[in-house]
Amino acid sequence: MQTTYSVEGMTCAHCAASVKEEVSEIAGVTDVDVDVDAGSVVVSSDATLDTAAVDAAIAEAGYRLVS
Repeated sequence: MQTTYSVEGMTCAHCAASVKEEVSEIAGVTDVDVDVDAGSVVVSSDATLDTAAVDAAIAEAGYRLVS
C-alpha cells in the first residue's frame, strides 16, 4: 500500500534524509520516498498507517504534515 503525504518546510537532501529516517521507524513501513521539490513523501507499508503516527514522525524530523 502506498500513501502520499504533503510536507511543508523541506528544502534539501538533509531534510529528506531526516524525514525518511523518522517515518521509516513507524511499524509496518516498508519504504519511504521523499521528493523535496514536490514537498511530498510517499510511504509504502504493509497496512494502512495511522496519519497521526506519520504526522508525529514528520514533526519529530522538524517539518509539518499538510492536509
